[in-house]
Amino acid sequence: MELTDVLYEKTNGIAKITINRPQAYNAFRGQTVQELIWSFRDAWDDNRIGVVILTGAGEKAFCTGGDQKQKGDEGGYDHNGGLGGGIGLEIETLHQTIRNIPKPVIAAVNGYAIGGGHVLHVLCDLTVASETAKFGQAGPKVGSYDAGFGSAYLARVVGEKKAREIWYLCEQYTAQEAKEMGLVNKVVPADQLQTAAEEWANKILSKSPTAIKMLKYSFNADSANIQGITQLAMGSLAMFYNTDESAEGMNAFLERRPADFSKFRK
Repeated sequence: MELTDVLYEKTNGIAKITINRPQAYNAFRGQTVQELIWSFRDAWDDNRIGVVILTGAGEKAFCTGGDQKQKGDEGGYDHNGGLGGGIGLEIETLHQTIRNIPKPVIAAVNGYAIGGGHVLHVLCDLTVASETAKFGQAGPKVGSYDAGFGSAYLARVVGEKKAREIWYLCEQYTAQEAKEMGLVNKVVPADQLQTAAEEWANKILSKSPTAIKMLKYSFNADSANIQGITQLAMGSLAMFYNTDESAEGMNAFLERRPADFSKFRK
């Protein structure tokens, strides 16, 4: 596959996948999601690879979710993918792939991990963050949500109360705050981020690959039911994207103004 939105390299047992849209704060469009899926599947099939590192290009962002400028007239993203619950993105397939690849995935968060980008790092097995990283949700501010892994699994990670705070208030948290709530494993200076992620990857590579694989399967088993919730969530999101309420959030974001959802409470 010819990659345009993603950088992909394999070195000494480590596959590094970089979202390469820094001009858009590494927000993803349909093409980006397809390339991410292809890269993860290639790493899955390559027996020489034992660990995957997911990161973002540049210094500003890891990933800020779906690119609002790519949404079409009907609210969905560019329609080159058919497995995204009808939203025009194969995001459900990407989530499944990150969870199910039988190799640990380390998120190296170099900047903003917001919205759908925040969900990606939550799904990774481990997260190493730069001191300059910022974490948070934005869905309810822009007429969107992730009522599957992005919320239900988040609650497993940080607890019910904190997960509800993250989604209801849509505030941003520093890397240190994220570490304190259990959302991040390690915080390092920005210029040490990739080195720290690779150090952890090499430590994993020194372990039994079968043991690591079975441990990942075991960790996943307890929250496997969230997959069914995700399918329902993506289906409802596809319908929600066609409403005036969702459009208000998107238009407000694009017009750089506060959204006015008051009329939808009548």
